[in-house]
Amino acid sequence: MKKSKLSEKQFWFQRIGKTSLRAFHILGITGAGGGILLGVAQTEWIFYWCMAMTTGSLLMLWEIVRDWRWLIQLKGVLTLVKLGLLALFIPFSHLKPELLITVLLLSVVVSHGPAGLRHFSVIHGRRIDARKEVKG
Repeated sequence: MKKSKLSEKQFWFQRIGKTSLRAFHILGITGAGGGILLGVAQTEWIFYWCMAMTTGSLLMLWEIVRDWRWLIQLKGVLTLVKLGLLALFIPFSHLKPELLITVLLLSVVVSHGPAGLRHFSVIHGRRIDARKEVKG
């Protein structure tokens, strides 16, 4: 059964919700990233790290619930790769700045790359458009 169109109230709730999550995610990345790149003690930036991880997880969950195909599109796959790179912070703590820079560069590709790249399915070998999404 096809889902009905969002009401204006639902649209605005989702749009403001996603935009707010993204804003807090960027704030968290900025705070943690600054601490990591400038070699500041972890106690000074851990709050921002937790904010970035929480909001990033919520944004990822949002996308998966909206359409599971996000997981096989390049934007989803690269997000999972970014999580893998962040997990390398533990065994390779001396490489945190380099890993963070790599994650940030991948984020630009995921966020600002052309739709044909972001929506490319690694399973099908072609672009797969998902359901209409609420930007934010």
